[in-house]
Amino acid sequence: MRGTYRIKLALRRVRQRLLLARANRAVAKFPQVRRRAAHGLDASLVVTLTSYPPRFPDLAKTLRSLVDQTIAADRTELWVAESDAAALPREVQDLRAHGLTIETCRDIRSYKKLIPALERDAASYYVTADDDVYYPPHWLASLVRGAKAHPGAVIASRAHMAHLTDEGRLPPYASWELATSRTRSESGDAVLFPTGVGGILYPPTAFTEQVFDEKSFMEICPRGDDIWFFWMARMAGTPHRRTRDWFDIVEWPQTQEVALYNDNLLADGNDSQIRAMERRFGPVPVLATSEYAAQ
Repeated sequence: MRGTYRIKLALRRVRQRLLLARANRAVAKFPQVRRRAAHGLDASLVVTLTSYPPRFPDLAKTLRSLVDQTIAADRTELWVAESDAAALPREVQDLRAHGLTIETCRDIRSYKKLIPALERDAASYYVTADDDVYYPPHWLASLVRGAKAHPGAVIASRAHMAHLTDEGRLPPYASWELATSRTRSESGDAVLFPTGVGGILYPPTAFTEQVFDEKSFMEICPRGDDIWFFWMARMAGTPHRRTRDWFDIVEWPQTQEVALYNDNLLADGNDSQIRAMERRFGPVPVLATSEYAAQ
């Protein structure tokens, strides 16, 4: 058993090294995509993310991959705290010439990636991304296909599956089906939980108005924006889907246990934040049976 585990771990490390090398080659050749297709959605498509100084050294790599997509977003926005803007590297600022918009806002931690944009315009499709991840050229196209196939749904590239308790509550994170291959919840006792590292597409009107309650999200969910946005979508009656395409996590800098690192990070504080959400808003809302229809 131990020998099998070591072989799998070694293979995983080799695969991650290959993926990282491919990602580095891609961003070094930026821009690679010469002709980008229109997204064809019924509203503007905006890719949005945030960052902060410790992540700035590798930020340009992620931004190059987000701009270098086969589908053209209407805008690609980087939101940073007003106090951090002056520290942005020149190579990040130079990406304005390739369509990047740099915006400043109050410092609300990771919520900067979406809340200020929603406050300004809630009628667009927003795709959130992380600031330390490589996104391959067809990543955005995959999310857009999902949005067209499932109008009105939140679409994720990567998600977990959680089976609810008899009381309708989310169980401890350790029992979740991590990085599930399933694309939807198949019954009312399970929920598909998107993870931000793979990117998440939010359609217009995805959230209840409570999504803007800054006092609440900074108090009860300060390090769990994915939890907050998940809950606010469910409260609005919005279903969640995962794309059929697999998303490989490639971070800057590369670690040997990329997915495990992210999953453990999520587990550290998310159980307590989920319990806080349940105390404030009640169990995760159960949606209409149409969410579970096979499509």
